[in-house]
Amino acid sequence: MAYTVSWYGRQGIVDKMTFDAEKVAKDHAISMFQTRNGDDGIVSDEVRKDDGAVVFSHAEN
Repeated sequence: MAYTVSWYGRQGIVDKMTFDAEKVAKDHAISMFQTRNGDDGIVSDEVRKDDGAVVFSHAEN
């Protein structure tokens, strides 16, 4: 099953990345959030399964 990390800016989706495992996708989203927030203006991210169900989400404080 594939998991997609979607990165959101204030105007909508900025980028998407696909991973083979939920843990890898979640770890990537957590570890890269601060960097992407500063560099790309990312305000939130989420990890979704192939069926569209959100399994993790994170937003700036």
